[in-house]
Order: sequence, then C-alpha cells, then structure tokens
Amino acid sequence: MAKVGIVMGSDSDMPVMSKAADMLEKLGVDYEMTIISAHREPDVFFEYARSAEEKGFKVIIAGAGKAAHLPGMCAAIFPMPVIGIPMKTSDLGGVDSLYSIVQMPSGIPVATVAINGGANAGILAAKILATSDPELLKRLKAYSVEMKEEVEGKAEKLEKLGYREYLSQMK
Repeated sequence: MAKVGIVMGSDSDMPVMSKAADMLEKLGVDYEMTIISAHREPDVFFEYARSAEEKGFKVIIAGAGKAAHLPGMCAAIFPMPVIGIPMKTSDLGGVDSLYSIVQMPSGIPVATVAINGGANAGILAAKILATSDPELLKRLKAYSVEMKEEVEGKAEKLEKLGYREYLSQMK
C-alpha cells in the first residue's frame, strides 16, 4: 500500500516530481503518483484529497507552479502532513510558487522545500514516516553516511589532483 501520494498539476512538473519518487524508491517507500489540476478539475482533486487517508497515505507531496494552490488545498482537506514543492516558473523564477505555498493561513500548514526541491521533498516524507518505522530510519541513516562518504571522496580527489585538474575532469 502506498504511504506517500505524489501529485502535480501538470506533466511539465514531472522532471522535479520524479526526483521525489526516485528518493522514495531509493529509501524503500511505496508511493502513488498522479497528475491533477486543482483549477481545471476541482471535482477530481477533491476526491483525491478526500480519499487519500483511506488509500493509506501518510504524507502527500504536492508540486505546483505560479498560483500553486495544489499543496495548500491538499493540506486543507488531508489531515496528515503535506509537503509542497514550488516549481520554477518562467515568469517569476518560482518565487511566485514559493510564496503561494509557504504563506498558508494559520491552521493549514504546508511543509515547503526549495524551488524545484523534489529530492528533498522525498527525503522529508521519508523522515516523517521514519518516526514510526525503525527500518526506514536505518535506511535514512545509511543514506546520510553515503552522502558523507561521497563528499569525503570528492575532497580526497581534489587534494590528490589539485583544483585545476579536478575542474577539468568535471567538464
């Protein structure tokens, strides 16, 4: 049973939202992904948000651009955590999306990650679930060690090669 619902308003959001899905897969968390427009098909959206708890979702990750109503509306209906991902937009660079998601009225919180922060949304969802899942917590700790070792490996490579050679290999 999917524990995380991933919802986006348009397939143009897929490159960012897929990063959340990739992180959940890496951490062994089941999810369900869909595309629903809160503005263009409100009846479908309301059914999704109302039925999410029955489906077993513990967290919803909702991505949206511009007016970015999807995360906030999910939070208004779904009784458990909602993580909003503001999408970078061509008009205002995603600041419009960020403000729309982060500035929720009192009583309707949305945890908000950085503009186009799909991977962090997936990690945050896993961390929320890990509060009651010791095996998932172990996988998250292992992921932290993996990230640390990756940085240490890069530092060793830089020390060995010097910055000019390191830069030339990055290109």
